[in-house]
Amino acid sequence: MSSDQSLPPGLHPDTLAVRVGIDPSQYGENSEALYLTSCFVQPDAETSAQRFAQPDLGYTYSRTANPSVTAFERRLAALEGAEAAIGTATGMSAILLMGLGLLKSGDHVVCSRSMFGSTIRLLGGEFGKFGVETTFVSQTDVAEWQAAVRPNTRLLFAETPTNPLTEVCDIAALSKMAHAAGALLAVDNVFATPVLQKPLALGADLVVHSGTKFLDGQGRVMAGALCGSKKLIDEVFAPLIRTAGMVLAPFNAWVVHKGMETLAVRVRSQSDNALHIARWLEAHAAVDRVFYPGLPSHPQHALAMAQQGGVGGAVIAFSVKAGSPSQARARAFHVIDSTRVCSIATNLGDVKTLICHPASTSHGRLSEDQRQAAGVVQGLIRLAVGLEHADDIRDDLARGLDDCHNY
Repeated sequence: MSSDQSLPPGLHPDTLAVRVGIDPSQYGENSEALYLTSCFVQPDAETSAQRFAQPDLGYTYSRTANPSVTAFERRLAALEGAEAAIGTATGMSAILLMGLGLLKSGDHVVCSRSMFGSTIRLLGGEFGKFGVETTFVSQTDVAEWQAAVRPNTRLLFAETPTNPLTEVCDIAALSKMAHAAGALLAVDNVFATPVLQKPLALGADLVVHSGTKFLDGQGRVMAGALCGSKKLIDEVFAPLIRTAGMVLAPFNAWVVHKGMETLAVRVRSQSDNALHIARWLEAHAAVDRVFYPGLPSHPQHALAMAQQGGVGGAVIAFSVKAGSPSQARARAFHVIDSTRVCSIATNLGDVKTLICHPASTSHGRLSEDQRQAAGVVQGLIRLAVGLEHADDIRDDLARGLDDCHNY
């Protein structure tokens, strides 16, 4: 397989996002080729046998490896400062792959209770069927994480900032805790992206991505990935994904690979917009609370600024003022339904601003107790800020917020 050996060392992340991939074909294309093929013709039976025995020697079948997927994996690994990465069909399949590769019956996981709803269901429900127990703890209370660690704990899993409340955890502290217990620390880096935060540099062992979000950036395809050491990727996850088949499609890999070329420009601009909107929301009479790491009022503001390069990111959550849960839901729905610029959709990281009601969408399948524990109340709205002019986003939200008291 080809490599990027021609690139000089010490390049900045913005350059890596444009240049890392695979070498051009014999035609010398400047924009990376898309390899839409399920299999690869072998020159002879002996070469075929060698490549099937050692996939690094060459491509054979796209469930094992594909040049477009390889290009995506190398680019993402370079951005995260990882030795290797492996692409998966979705972000949730990346978490599934991580669990299947690292855990067995009798093992224990410590996880933030503020994680994405599907992650909570997967770890707390599906893995429980196979004898893996998960303890959910406060995202921000390091002592609670420590108290939950057991002799059979194999994995600590954090998402920072969290979806949707943007809670931030201390990656370095959790890393030391995990390693002292003989466990690994995995960090979901979807909200911050490697543009703002590099968990591996802070001591994490694995980084989880949903490429569907900021990496693609335009809401086009599903994709996921795990980033980590070459040993973990090659010896634990690669053999498993070839058997289980939750692989990343070449077309999706190519789309996200190209999307990463503009990742830094998009994330920085969207974060600037988000800070502008968050400040305005915090001063609005109809808003009860704003959850955004870039605001000094955020409980983990100082930690977020230290871990995220002084930038708050592009996702905001805010709750509307209300006297009861039913009124809060009605007012949140009114604000969402009054928008004309924002898209009512549950993705994030898109160039278009997306607005949603987490309690009835991303966390809708959780029990009310689980939602309350995660802080996902009925009046909560999540705003994934895009690249529209910040004043237009503000005016779109004002349309519903200004008469919220009537609902």
